[in-house]
Formats: sequence, structure tokens, C-alpha cells
Amino acid sequence: MLGFVYIILNVLTGFVICGFLAPRVMAFTRRTYTGEKLTVMPALLCLPFWYVLGALPMTWLTYLTACLAEKCGAKDSLGVADLIIISLDAFFVFLGMYLLYRNRKLQKMCAYLAQVNRGEQIFAAITFIFAAFLMWWTFSYQDGVYRVGYSVFSDFAPHIGMIRSFSKGSNFPTGYSHFAGEDIKYHFLFQFMVGNLEYLGMRLDWAFNLSSTICLAGAFWLLYVLAVKLTGKRAVGYVAAALFAFRSSDALFDFFAKPPTKLVIESGPDQKNLSSLVWKAFRANEAFVGTTEHEDWGLWNLNVYCNQRHLAIGLCVLLCLVIFLLPPVFSAVGRVRGRIADKLAEFRAKDPEYKLLPIEKIGYAVRFAVFEPDGWLPKKPVRAVLLGLLLGMCSFFNGACVIGCLCVLLVLAVVSDHRLEYAMVAAITVACTLGASNFFIDGSAVSMKYYFGFLAKVRTFAGAWEYIMTLCGILPIVLLAGFLISDSARKWIWVAFAAPFVFAFTVSLTIDITVNHKYIMMSLMLLAIPAAAFLVWLFERAGVWTKITAVFLLVVLTATGIYDLRIVVRKNDIKEHRYLVLNEDDPITNWVIDNSDSRDIFLTPYYSLNNFVFGGAMLYYGWPYYAWSAGYDTDLRAKKVREMYESRSSEDLIRQVSENNIRFIVVDDDCRKSDQYKVNELVIASTYKRVFVSGKTSIYDTRERAESIPADLLPIQEADSGK
Repeated sequence: MLGFVYIILNVLTGFVICGFLAPRVMAFTRRTYTGEKLTVMPALLCLPFWYVLGALPMTWLTYLTACLAEKCGAKDSLGVADLIIISLDAFFVFLGMYLLYRNRKLQKMCAYLAQVNRGEQIFAAITFIFAAFLMWWTFSYQDGVYRVGYSVFSDFAPHIGMIRSFSKGSNFPTGYSHFAGEDIKYHFLFQFMVGNLEYLGMRLDWAFNLSSTICLAGAFWLLYVLAVKLTGKRAVGYVAAALFAFRSSDALFDFFAKPPTKLVIESGPDQKNLSSLVWKAFRANEAFVGTTEHEDWGLWNLNVYCNQRHLAIGLCVLLCLVIFLLPPVFSAVGRVRGRIADKLAEFRAKDPEYKLLPIEKIGYAVRFAVFEPDGWLPKKPVRAVLLGLLLGMCSFFNGACVIGCLCVLLVLAVVSDHRLEYAMVAAITVACTLGASNFFIDGSAVSMKYYFGFLAKVRTFAGAWEYIMTLCGILPIVLLAGFLISDSARKWIWVAFAAPFVFAFTVSLTIDITVNHKYIMMSLMLLAIPAAAFLVWLFERAGVWTKITAVFLLVVLTATGIYDLRIVVRKNDIKEHRYLVLNEDDPITNWVIDNSDSRDIFLTPYYSLNNFVFGGAMLYYGWPYYAWSAGYDTDLRAKKVREMYESRSSEDLIRQVSENNIRFIVVDDDCRKSDQYKVNELVIASTYKRVFVSGKTSIYDTRERAESIPADLLPIQEADSGK
């Protein structure tokens, strides 16, 4: 129950902050960016904005208070932090709402919030239910068993490990659950937020799924608001949401056009038989389709939001900043046009036939945009500070969204008024990010270098373009059409929306270039707006064929994404038992919870997601990909794991265990059958006491010396033959 109270407090905290610092936010949906009247439901903007505006600072404050409590020697540091922060925040909310009521702001805000639209209510309900379905379908609970779907269990390993290290352990100062003993390079605060909800009594599936649902539904709502404010048309918002959910790609059409070789062989020369086999394969397929690298991971579809749950909250923050920082772009365009018109009128007063040459218009546009005070001086510094802090706090929720947002804002600032507001946002964001990085990370978490082509097979311009067309299908053509029918202000905004896409194809920040796919998905989410605007524009043209064409294009654009949804459902089908089981009554899980905390490091095989991870065990070296892609030195640690497991003497093992701060050593069949090392279990058993055994899994405590070797590990003696 307290977990639900915590979520409500998040929203109310954002409500109160807005009431004092940004009281006109609720009126933001009443007009487009060009001043046309709108009647968009304020709740679609305010609810997700309030949530992130409250959740981010509350999570940070809870975390930092828990760190301080841990440093002061508190036995239950997270409990102390929750007691302090929830109490203070509840007082802040109560006092804030009382003051807002006294100033009559509360009544006005509630009146705005009460404004509804039936179509938008249905849209909000559908997107929330859709998001909830995705989350609970891939991660659910029944009768003491958590079910982790086959399409998400890989990334859920570090996610659940981190969550449980907080809810069942005391991971302060924080270490990475799959690479314990070093700093934390992974953006983990969403997992901390979920872990805190579980600590407060919310069952894990509810804590993880509800937080994820709120954020993903919020992304749909904010994208809708942005689309409608940019175009003045609700239909654009609805279509943009559909394009966001269901990606455009050649993948599905390639599946039909180029059937698997096995099907061609089975069909023989009979093309009718081939068509039948392809259709059967289409219906029976359980793998993500696509020909570009790693599409079998579900790298570009809805599975990403099920798998990487911390992405959606970053998208919400990105959308909030874009929504609130676009007005200076339109004011700049209007101001410059007015100044050019004034200049032309000045010339025509002397020569009625005078016309400005294109080069003159460009010159005056640059002059009025760059060399006049309105182009630079901040108009709403409070807005800039608030949004800068919001984006800065997002850095350890999802760092990629922070970088992607800064890319968009950098391009927008070129043509915007009040550029110092953008500079303030960027400066505050960078300061917060650097401060957090210095607090959590030893050294640097990223290493920027030029890397052209992303995952294209041929890393040339032609190769990259071929990759983009294969990945995105007809979307680039639709976007070009949408670009051509737009005015100058929106053209520049569409270019800004493409900035993270360009970044992904030119810059590498980590050792694994694949992680750049998140920047591409950010751009594709934003670029869904100009694509939707073109489709709606085409549908509104006179004539039935234009309407048919618009509908046909929409079907082609969303077909692969809709099929991807079918694969997500099939891959995680509960009735077909396509899930990994985590039993909350598992003896290993309960032993880890009862006998260790996050300061205890486990030497284990290369675990991904299992009962040790579910118990919150801090693994010295879990599945290597997670740590490798986060920037840790996995080669060195793999060598140390091998040396410890292969130790030939107690003295050697004790030395290495001490050097690496190992508390528990796990030996099981994964360890015994490993092709990375040959475990010397007799040395381990003769050195340390076995404190737990379940089936073929043994745990040895390095703080207790062995009194004798367990009987089941002693060599079997041959029976006396009587000779």
C-alpha cells in the first residue's frame, strides 16, 4: 500500500512544483505554437509531466539520504531514507496545496484538469491499457512464481539484479550487480526506484510493471500533445502515436519476398506450394523478422520498451523539454519575418517596386536572428532552470535520452529566440550529469569517437543509406514529402528531430556501437509527427484516391510493427510456457536474501538471470556482455575468476579471495561443466566451510574455515576384494 502512496506523492509533488514555478502549464494545451485555439485535454500533458517532475527528485533524494544513512551506520538505510523523504514530501505537498488553495491557484488548476474530450479520453485509455498489456504480458506473477518472458529475460538479468540489490540488500554505495566490487557505470536509478517500491511493500511485478506502464503511456500522451500543438490536428497526434508504436520497415515484406531457403527446397518447382509454405511460416513464426544486424533481438520494435524499461521515462523527459522549449523557435521565425517585412517596407517607401533578393533575405535573417537582443536574452529563466534540472536528474535514469535531447535542443537553438535559455538548460544538465558521474564513477563512463555507419555492412554513405532504407522502409520517402509541405519553422524542427539519428550514425560513446539504436528510436519517435502530418494532409485532399493512398501508406508503414507485436505476444505466450520461472520460495533465493547483503560479493559461474540474481546477490562476474557493454574490463576479471576456481592450494585461494573481496563461492553444474576453466572443488571445500547445499549447488563462506571436506566430495574408495 505504501508503494502506491509513494507513486501518488510523485504526481502530487510535480503538481505542487508546477503550481508555484510554472502555473500556466495547464493552459499550454489551449493553443498551438502559432497561436491557433486548441481544446486538448490538459491531463495528457500534465499527468506525465507531473510524474517525472516529482519522481526524479524524490528518487534522487531518497537515494542520497539512504547513502548518508548507510555511511552513518544505519542498519536499514533505505527504511530511514523513506521515512525521512516521504514524511518531508507529504508535508511539502500538504503545505503547497494549502498555499495554492489560499492563492486560488488550486481551484484554477483543478478546473483546467477537469476539461475532457471523449476521443482523447479513449486514446488515453487505449494507450495506457496497451502499455500495461505489454508490461504484464512479459513479466507477471502467479501463485508464488514470477514469469519472465523469453523476449525480455536477457536484459532483465541486470535489471532484476539491481532492483533486488536495493529491495533485499543494501547497495549503498552502489555497485553493479553483475560486476560487483567496482563503481557503477550503469544508469540504475529507475531500477532503484522500482526496488524502493518493492521495499515499501509493492509486489515486484506491480512495482516494475506499473512504473513502466506509467512512463510508456506518458510517452504516448506527450507525443500526442506535441503533434497536435505543432499541427493543430488531433488526427496527426493519433497517427503519430500509431507510427511510434508500430515501426516502419522492409522486414515483413522481405520475409514474403525472400522466403527462407528451407521453404524453397520443400516447395520444389511448385510456386503455389511455396506460397502456401510462406503463409504457414508467417503464421507459425516466433522470431523477429528483419535482415539488418541484431533484428532477431527485437532491437527496433515494441520489445525494446518491454526489455529496457528505463527507456520510457527518459523519453518522457525528452518530450517534455521539446514541448516547452519550442515556443522560442516560432517567436524567432515570426520576429525575423516581421523585421524583414519592416525593412522591405522601408525600401519600398523610397522605391515602390523594390524587391529583396534571396541573398538579401538570408543576410537580413541572419542579422536579425543573431545580432538582436531578443535572439539571446532569456525570457523565462525559471523555465530554463526547471527544465535543466529535470534533464540533469535524468542522467542516471537513462543517459542516452539526455544526450539525444541535447542533440535536438542544439539544432533548435540555432534558429530560436532566447538562446541563453537553451544554454542554461545545457549548462545545468551538463553540471548535474558531471556531478552525478563523479559521484558514481571512477574515471569516465563514455569515450567519444567518430564512427560512421552504425551497423551498416559497408560503412560508406551509400552503405549507410542502404541500411537506413532497409531498416525504415518507405518512411524516409514519406518524411521527405512531409518536409516539403511544411513551412520554414517546421522544416527546421523536423531537422532537429533527426539530430539523434545523425548522432547514432557518426559518434560512438561506448565499446558497443549497438547501443546507439536508442538514439535512432528517439528520432523515429519524434519524426513520426511529420510523417503523420503528411498522411493526414494527403487524406484531407479532395478525391477518393488520395484518401486511399494515405490509408495504404499508413498500412505499409505500420505492417511490420504490427507483426512485431504478434511476435512479442508469441515469444512470451504464458499458455505455451514461454517464460523463465523465478520462484519466490526458492531455497537459494531465500538463503541469499537471509544470509547476505549487497556488500557480500559472490564468485559464481557466468550467470544471467537465475535464483541467485533474483535474491539480489552481487556477482563478481555475471554474464559478460552486460558488464562489457557498460565499459568494464571483463577480460581481466574473467582471468581472475579462472584463477580462483582453478586454485591448486588453499594458500593461493585465500590470497586471491582476499584480494578480490569475495565473500561466497558458488559451485554448481554450470561451474563444473564450464569450458572457461576447470574448477578445483576439493581445494575450495578443504579451505572454506560449505554453508549451503541444494541439489548440486554448494555455497562456501570465505569467512569460515573448513573443518573437514564434505563427505559427498571425498573420493570413492574401492571395496576390499579380500586379496
